[in-house]
Amino acid sequence: MSSQERLLYLYDRYETGVCTHHERMELMELAILPEHEAFFKERIDAIMVDEAYDERIALPLLTGNRAEELFEEIVRPPVRRTTPVRRYWVAAAAVLIAIAAGTYLWFSTPSKRSVPASLAADILPGKDGAILTLADGKQIILDSLANGIIADQNGAQVSLTNGQLAYGPANTASGEMIYHTITTPKGRQFKVQLSDGTLVWLNAASSLTYPAIFRGNERKVKVSGEAYFEVAKNTKMPFRVGVNEKAAIEVLGTRFNVEAYTNEENIITTLLQGSIRTAILPEGLKGYADDRVLTPGQQAQIATDAEARPGIIVSDNVDIDKVMAWKNGIFNFEGASLPEVMKQLERWYDVEVVYEKGIPKKKLVGKMTRDITLNGLLAGLEELGIHCKLEGRKLTVLP
Repeated sequence: MSSQERLLYLYDRYETGVCTHHERMELMELAILPEHEAFFKERIDAIMVDEAYDERIALPLLTGNRAEELFEEIVRPPVRRTTPVRRYWVAAAAVLIAIAAGTYLWFSTPSKRSVPASLAADILPGKDGAILTLADGKQIILDSLANGIIADQNGAQVSLTNGQLAYGPANTASGEMIYHTITTPKGRQFKVQLSDGTLVWLNAASSLTYPAIFRGNERKVKVSGEAYFEVAKNTKMPFRVGVNEKAAIEVLGTRFNVEAYTNEENIITTLLQGSIRTAILPEGLKGYADDRVLTPGQQAQIATDAEARPGIIVSDNVDIDKVMAWKNGIFNFEGASLPEVMKQLERWYDVEVVYEKGIPKKKLVGKMTRDITLNGLLAGLEELGIHCKLEGRKLTVLP
């Protein structure tokens, strides 16, 4: 792969919000090479002619008050005498520093206010961590455990390797079915490999209950919150997911995301690969009241309050990148309402959000890495006209 091809590949991954830290650093190195000047000049020119661009917004949003200082450290442009030249280099800085920070934001209208957010001590972003509850009720905090075997129950050996929980195959062909529950508090996420090889990623404030060893003719788990599944194929043992005792998902081998927070209006299932059946469960779990079969790219919504909106709504051509942003380490705010964004912040930063005078009716745009501190993210929202005050772990949205 040539240097130019590598540049195009990395920049595409950066723009779509899936660039890793190491890829961003590589992109930074390529960006300052003379042979790539034309490539970035095209993108900088596009920023400068866009009506939404305002250099007073771009740099502070990306890096805070150290924006120009940071830019000097990175590229040190030799000419800074005239306003047009300075404006060009500020635009260049916005591109380069955005890459370095892992940030990609685009505004439909520029903010006219530049009042600093009322920020107290900063809050770090979430990280890998969870609580494992064994069949006997014993709880194991996984955040800082060393690699190795952490439990062995009824033939189920549980190991922790580099932040991932894994269940080995059964040591015996028979035995009592025992269940474990893995819970991610606010500010935590985790990955687990079940005994059949199925991989599950849990977002913050979520839980998964599952057999330590799958036995019988089906694989049944229960989920609350948000999780992404890559189900190991086994036609003789269908995989079934119970969702808050209100819905069910049945698969053979597939990849899908389910969002089922109890404080949300809908249970949302999005299929990436394979085929699944999603169904409404009546009270008592006696059977399926309604069901739909999804194909890749489709999304099913089931109302948390079935009386308010019965049935299943299926949507086509869903924005998969937005659905999977959390798993890829990204906040994707494209078209999101303020309450939607604030609920994400509550879970990831473990804060309580309150509204001082009602909920502002705003639609947001942009993407940002989930590695950013809360103050860094709030500085970006400030420039979009979203003003907040942080006191301890209470985040107040101001009018």
